[in-house]
Amino acid sequence: MKYLHNIGVYFLMIKDMFRKPTKWSVMRTLILKDIDDLIINSLGIVAFISFFVGGVVAIQTSLNISNPLIPKYLVGFATRQSIILEFAPTFISIIMAGKVGSFITSSIGTMRVTEQIDALEVMGINALNYLVFPKFIALSLYPFIISIAMFLGVLGGLAACVYGGYGTFEDYIQGIQTDFIPFHIVYAFIKTLVFAILLATIPSFYGYYMKGGALEVGKASTTSFVWTSVVIILANYFLTSLLLG
Repeated sequence: MKYLHNIGVYFLMIKDMFRKPTKWSVMRTLILKDIDDLIINSLGIVAFISFFVGGVVAIQTSLNISNPLIPKYLVGFATRQSIILEFAPTFISIIMAGKVGSFITSSIGTMRVTEQIDALEVMGINALNYLVFPKFIALSLYPFIISIAMFLGVLGGLAACVYGGYGTFEDYIQGIQTDFIPFHIVYAFIKTLVFAILLATIPSFYGYYMKGGALEVGKASTTSFVWTSVVIILANYFLTSLLLG
């Protein structure tokens, strides 16, 4: 029953997030701050992980192609498919659940512990709109991060393949271009938008409704990371079945 109660409270939170909006001059500042905290500050770790994971995928694919009848361009093809379909949208989102989700939960949870949220409500401000809505809007730019992850993942595969001696530049480029289906990009960005909503709202839920003191802030951050990751994986399964099945 506790899980059903939390699910109900979660959807009520989303509804109340759009009620009684904060005036635009204040909201604009909050949105720009959250874009800096959640999007811009995440570019470095996303770029680093994407580039080297793309290289690892290319190397492992090349090492597992021992049959001379298998064309060499398969390395580029497999890297492209792995990065675009799963790694960039899904696994980067799980990494972001740890980085961004924990930040959101701890920042809102700290405001709850220090009674700043109570002060906002006393002043007649819709605390959910003031705290959660800017993060919701900021993470609408999340597909921008995923597009960078896709590009750098494929580029990392190219660098590892060519400079590691696992294949030629021409073979890798041919593999990237072989049997390319544009809908796979659309599918990846549909997933990304859904994951962005989850990344903005689930950590906010655990931060906003937490009870206790400073110790519980850390526990809430851990719980939000676990449940955000679980819901992202479940959503990934259902979206894949729906869009590609």
